Amino acid sequence: MKLQKYKRGSEVSYALGATLVAELLKTHPNAITRVFLRPADKYGDDLAKILDELKARKFEIIESTKAFNILGAKDNCLLAAEFRKECLYEPQSDVLRMPGQKDIILVNPSDSGNLGTIMRSAAAFGFNEITIVPPAVDPYDPKVIRASMGAIFHLLVYVANEPSIYPSESHIFYAFMLDENAKTLDSITASCKDKDLTLIFGNEAAGLPKDFCEKTGATPVFIRQSDQVDSLNLGVAASIAMHYFSH
Repeated sequence: MKLQKYKRGSEVSYALGATLVAELLKTHPNAITRVFLRPADKYGDDLAKILDELKARKFEIIESTKAFNILGAKDNCLLAAEFRKECLYEPQSDVLRMPGQKDIILVNPSDSGNLGTIMRSAAAFGFNEITIVPPAVDPYDPKVIRASMGAIFHLLVYVANEPSIYPSESHIFYAFMLDENAKTLDSITASCKDKDLTLIFGNEAAGLPKDFCEKTGATPVFIRQSDQVDSLNLGVAASIAMHYFSH
């Protein structure tokens, strides 16, 4: 298979960096197709341990500086793994949703850094599913994977044109947006242990449509802030919200 820089439609993507390769090896070793090592005189202890585990699992390690140049990796990136995207997760229909499960819906996110940050916070605060509504940044772009610091390998990530939004007594949907009827985040009871909880966020520039809650039945919410700034960064806002509901 010829090595080429990642494209959205590609069947494979790349974990660029020893930390990301270690997370991929721990969570989805069956997805790995090739491993690349940048030649160097000496490797640190952490990298050496990862290399030993790769060798123990019979992965071929290809030493090649050219491979890292093709993938657009930074000079300090010494290890990379190619993996099949389809091998990461089971189909959504086969996933058992447990009571009290928490997830995120992102409508048209456009920044790879923001998406990666949200993934990292989701893994940290117990939000184990993320649904992305296109048009949006590709969740399997190596830049997103890098920004997530490997958190993407611990999550269920879906792309859906029409995510299921059906509020009920057992499932609450909070849409973060400026609305005259919106509740402040700090006025909402944080404990939702016995209910399913979904937090919804819009595009970095446009946010959610004004009629979003009217159409979906979601409850509008906003994060109280000073008037010194117009708004919070998407990754920051989502992280604050997930932390609030993680207690």
